[in-house]
Amino acid sequence: MSTIPRDYKLKPYSTKLRKNATKQENHLWYDYLKAYSVHFYRQRIIDKYIVDFYCPKAKLIIELDGSQHYENNAQTYDSQRTDYFSSLGLFVLRFTNLDINNNFYGVCEMIDVTVNSRLCE
Repeated sequence: MSTIPRDYKLKPYSTKLRKNATKQENHLWYDYLKAYSVHFYRQRIIDKYIVDFYCPKAKLIIELDGSQHYENNAQTYDSQRTDYFSSLGLFVLRFTNLDINNNFYGVCEMIDVTVNSRLCE
């Protein structure tokens, strides 16, 4: 699929999420992804979803999971989202906020390896 569907009615909400990013999202963005050699977007709309970070060239989504992702049906919802993104040819990398806090350089290395691998496909 060459064009990723986007529900532009979500634009105000994606803007709000970008302006109210978590500490971990800001850390990953300002200290790594913003200056990364391949362009990433923050709080990007993909169909009816908003993803934390999206790299169209590598067809890569990065999601940072806080504690709310472990409540009730959140893991089922996340799994359904991932399955949908996969159907669009997108790959999802998930990290917890603890990963960002405790292993930032490891997270950055994993992102770099994944981007490079996907660009070589």
